Amino acid sequence: MQDIRLKKLAQVVVNYSAKIKKDDFVYLLCDSVCEPWMIEVLEAALVTGAHVEYAMGSSNLREIRLKKSTEEQLKYGDLVMETMMEKMDVWLTAWGDINLKNLANIPPEKNRFNSLGKSKWHDQFISRLNNGTLRWCGSQFPTYSNAQQAKMSLREYEDFVYNACLLNYDDPIEEWKKISQKQQRWVEYLNKKNLLEIVSPETHIKINMENRTWDNCDGRLNFPDGEICAAPVEDGVDGHITFSYPGIYMGKDIENIKLIVRNGRVVEASASSGEDLLHEILKTDAGASRFGEIAIGTNYNIKQFTRNMLFDEKIGGTIHMALGSPVSKESNNISVIHWDMLCDMNEDARIYADDELFYENGKFIDAVLDN
Repeated sequence: MQDIRLKKLAQVVVNYSAKIKKDDFVYLLCDSVCEPWMIEVLEAALVTGAHVEYAMGSSNLREIRLKKSTEEQLKYGDLVMETMMEKMDVWLTAWGDINLKNLANIPPEKNRFNSLGKSKWHDQFISRLNNGTLRWCGSQFPTYSNAQQAKMSLREYEDFVYNACLLNYDDPIEEWKKISQKQQRWVEYLNKKNLLEIVSPETHIKINMENRTWDNCDGRLNFPDGEICAAPVEDGVDGHITFSYPGIYMGKDIENIKLIVRNGRVVEASASSGEDLLHEILKTDAGASRFGEIAIGTNYNIKQFTRNMLFDEKIGGTIHMALGSPVSKESNNISVIHWDMLCDMNEDARIYADDELFYENGKFIDAVLDN
C-alpha cells in the first residue's frame, strides 16, 4: 500500500515548489530505487497538462563509468544533460540510493575529472536558475540505505523525512507558506546589513555581505527546506572556522574540518580524517577554495544529523558554509562543486550583523526585529 505522505510530497513539489502548469516541459530524474517517487510525481505533473520526460539512473552504472573511464572520457561531457538543459522548463529530481558506499572507493582525481565533465551543463543550470528560466526542485525518497546511513529503521526514516517535509499536516502547502512569511522577516533584516560575524568555540569568522541579497529558502528549490542563505563577497571572508559535523563528499566522510581563510580564499585546511580528500576538493578548480554560500538553518523539525545535507544543512540551530559554486548570481565565483559544511550553533555561539547580536545559541532573537 502506497504511503499517502508520498502522494502529498508529489503534490507539494509539483504545485507549490515548481508550480508546474499546462504546456511546461518537465524532466524527472531519479535512481531506479526511487520509482515510487517517480510514479507519484509523474502522475501529479501530467494532471497539470505539462509535457513530461523521465529517466532513471543506477548507482551501479555510475560506479562502472567512474572506475573504467579515462580522464579524457570523464571530461568529455554529458550530451543528455546538455540537451535537456537547453529545453526543459522544470527539472524535478529525487535523491535515494541502493548503496551509499558504491562510489566510496573511487579515486579523488576521477571524481574531479567527472565534475569537470559536468561543467558545461552545470554552468548553464546555475545560469538558468539565476535568470529564472528554469525551475528546479530536489527531494528525498526514503530508502533502506539512506535509513541505515541515518542509523534508523526504514519506518523511522520515513517518519523523519515526511515530518521534516511537514507532510503530516492536512495542508502542507499552507504550512510552508507560513514558514516563508516568517523567514522573510529575517531576510529583509539581513538585506540591510553589510558585515556578518560568527563566533562559536573554535570559530571566529567575518563575512562581507555588502550589497548581497539573502534568499528565503522555503521549499521552492529543495524539499524539505528551511534556511536563509546568501553568497558572500568573493574576497570578503576572513578568519577561522571549525565544522562540528563531518563533511560528506561523494560518500566519504571528512572529520573535524578546520579552515583558515584570508581575503576569501582558504589558505590552510586540516581534518582529523580524510585530509587528503579535503585538499583534493580544494584543488578542483580556481573557485573551489572560495565560499559560495553562508546560511542559517531554520527547520526545527529536523532534530538530528543524518549524513544527508538535504536535511542536515536545514537543522534549526546550525549554520553552514559552502565552498565553490555560489547560491546567487551576485557572486562571480565559478566552480563545478558546491560543498556544504555544517557547524552547530547551540552552545556559546553568536551571530552579529553590523555589530548587532541577532542570533544566539541556536535561536534568532525575535526582539531585534521590533527595534
